[in-house]
Amino acid sequence: MPRAVGQIDPKKSEAILEAAQTLFSERGLTVSMAEIARQAGVSKQTLYNRFPTKTDIGRALARQRSDAVTAPLRGPGEPLEVLTAFARSMIERIWAADKGASLRGVALMAPHAPDVAAAVYEGGPGESLRRLAGWLALQHEQGRLTIPDPEAAAEMFSGMVLGYAHLRHFMGVSQPEVVAEAKARDAAIRFIRAFSA
Repeated sequence: MPRAVGQIDPKKSEAILEAAQTLFSERGLTVSMAEIARQAGVSKQTLYNRFPTKTDIGRALARQRSDAVTAPLRGPGEPLEVLTAFARSMIERIWAADKGASLRGVALMAPHAPDVAAAVYEGGPGESLRRLAGWLALQHEQGRLTIPDPEAAAEMFSGMVLGYAHLRHFMGVSQPEVVAEAKARDAAIRFIRAFSA
């Protein structure tokens, strides 16, 4: 079925983001918009209509990852189950083999394009922290947990989950095998013990 005039094909946006992710991981910001369009199989005009700048692409990629990581916070459940699912999501998505390369790509471009790095942080990790802090504040309001400072608690929980393994992964250093479910549940149990109502 043909698209109506002015209707945007979401598959083209997905192709652009996939192409940009791959190219940014390989070469950082040296990639041109023309190369991204070519890799995605779209015209430069289509690319610019959806994402006028590399900053817009970086923000969209980060938002996409944040949406995936924080999905467990949008569903119902007891705090232990939700935090376990959230932690598992962090581990699986942030420690995945291809994610270390993309983080290194952002780190490499940060000194040369601080606006892009800031957009990626705000749209991705920053947004994930805000969402977790919001969820923790709600648990506090409902009397399920005692968390007077949700922002600090969100950072604490993220640190418990990612720890130095996240740094090893970012640097491409080998690390012991991690069982995502066991690590996620352990972090959630310890966090809830510390903040139980």
